[in-house]
Amino acid sequence: MRILIVSKALISAAYRQKLVELARLGVEVHAAVPPNWREAGRDQPLEPGADGGHSLTVTPIRFNGHFHLHYYPKLPEIVDRVHPDLIHLDEEPHNLATYLGVCVADRRGIPAVFFTWQNIPHRYPPPFRELERRVYRSSAGALAGNGDASAILRRKGYAKRVAVIPQFGVDPDAFAPAPRDRSGFTIGFLNRLIPAKGPAIVLDAFGSLPPTSRLRIVGDGPCTAAIREEICRRGWDSRVTIEPRVASVRMPRLLKQMDVVVLPSISTRHWKEQFGRILVEAMACGIPVVGSNSGEIPNVIGDAGLVVPEGDADALAAALARLHGTPALRADLAARGRARVLARFTHAEIARATRTYYERVLRDYYAFAPCQASDLPIH
Repeated sequence: MRILIVSKALISAAYRQKLVELARLGVEVHAAVPPNWREAGRDQPLEPGADGGHSLTVTPIRFNGHFHLHYYPKLPEIVDRVHPDLIHLDEEPHNLATYLGVCVADRRGIPAVFFTWQNIPHRYPPPFRELERRVYRSSAGALAGNGDASAILRRKGYAKRVAVIPQFGVDPDAFAPAPRDRSGFTIGFLNRLIPAKGPAIVLDAFGSLPPTSRLRIVGDGPCTAAIREEICRRGWDSRVTIEPRVASVRMPRLLKQMDVVVLPSISTRHWKEQFGRILVEAMACGIPVVGSNSGEIPNVIGDAGLVVPEGDADALAAALARLHGTPALRADLAARGRARVLARFTHAEIARATRTYYERVLRDYYAFAPCQASDLPIH
């Protein structure tokens, strides 16, 4: 089975570990990635590493930084060189890159699948509504990052094969527990500094914790200046640090310096948490997690962490205080989190589920059999 995956997300070396695992399962994997991706005014370059067992083509990208309008002008040439059995377009169905990729596949008689995280129903304006409709018509299947995204596809009339599989997993060897011999209690908030991720909620909750506790904020975004001002206003310069986002390969070492990781996401009219990858990375490291009940977070955490109502700083403070004062609970959640990741969220598990999905799409496509509507949930 020869697969071509087209994905800007694969500029992350950590994410490309999924391709390594697919190759170990006997899949001939080719990936097309841009040299960089621009987000929030910052260039994210292609990270080196994690390239064993598959081929990587770095290809130009047009309209870099525009989620819905970017595309790959050299994709037809790459497809003709690789001759894949299936093309995996790692983008939403209403994006231009997905539509153009499906067109390339359709002209060559190659099945194409797309990926979606969209867990809130949207009716897109023209031309994106038409792009979505055409992708639905011409694609051979879809991967959904969560159950709500799968349900929305069905609600919109998508009748082809859908599998609920997270986009990427984690490497359990890199993200692994480490001894903790330090004193104090360090809370980690590692995410984009935007209102929807809840950094203000974290600050409000932190105010009621004992003075021995520390907060490390790691990330970039439009809230950075306001957060710095609030830290200064409250006189927390010695207790709270704010640091820029780090490369994916540095994340394991950073996480192992935390005692708990929080993700208090807040749903909006147009967004709710689609997965919460930082939770899985922390759980793999044996770090207890606390998340809000926004979107997919409760399904990711399961019984391996604490879930609080979104937007409730008092509830978050109570959960953090409970973890601070109960080492046995921290140890129990650490063990549960690690076990949950090993069972559901490693790159190897994601690769196995993805390979099975590819096989079923190819069987449907080449046998001209009616597409089945059953999902293949990974959890």
